[in-house]
Amino acid sequence: MGKLDGRTIIVTGAARGQGEQEARLFVAEGANVVVADVLDDQGGALAKELGALYVHLDVGSEEDWRAALAAAKEAYGRVDGLVNNAGILRFNSLVDTPLDEFMQVVRVNQVGCFLGMKTVAPEMEDGGTIVNTASYTAVTGMAAVGTYAATKHAILGLTRVAALELAPRGIRVNAMCPGAIDTAMSNPAQLDPEADAEETSRALDGLYRKLVPLGRIGRPQEVARLALFLTSEDSSYITGQPFVIDGGWLAGVSVI
Repeated sequence: MGKLDGRTIIVTGAARGQGEQEARLFVAEGANVVVADVLDDQGGALAKELGALYVHLDVGSEEDWRAALAAAKEAYGRVDGLVNNAGILRFNSLVDTPLDEFMQVVRVNQVGCFLGMKTVAPEMEDGGTIVNTASYTAVTGMAAVGTYAATKHAILGLTRVAALELAPRGIRVNAMCPGAIDTAMSNPAQLDPEADAEETSRALDGLYRKLVPLGRIGRPQEVARLALFLTSEDSSYITGQPFVIDGGWLAGVSVI
């Protein structure tokens, strides 16, 4: 028996990184997974490998959301869960951030999360689950990622409001707040076929050994396990909460 047997879960940004690992784990736990992304080749190949459904989804497009929901219901007859994982990051100081760049990040991170809940929740089975991907930067500040941090703070607000509004239907809504995770967002070498991504991962471990109490960067598989917990009955009495998964980074720094 899997923890998600018979459930249908939409995972956005699922072609790679955290979303890919969530899709893999959810399938292993018995779910019907809808792999949603704009990376059609990668997403389609992953869905084929897993026996899942691939849908093209620009999370900032309401039309794309409607089409993705319709495809999920046509394939599986129901939707029981949503993981809003898709997100982008841009580095810039606040005063140097162009408005176009700010709005691009808002469109994907914040609007994408909003549209996902707005579109899917009304058609979701009672007792369903929504997991929104916020960030370590949703609960603290970080220089040079102000736009990203602003959108992730907003996701926590949306999560809490949705949890209150959807509770009468037994739909639980929670947020994950990952710290530094070894995906293409933190490790661009993963996108370069000629680069040694494993070597870069080891270098990142060395960097975060000085910053994070657990002494390394996080792995996307670890975030996927948190997503599974929040999507399964293991978290049946939890809603409206942020879950920080950061190796202890938020706890503070040691001077020893």
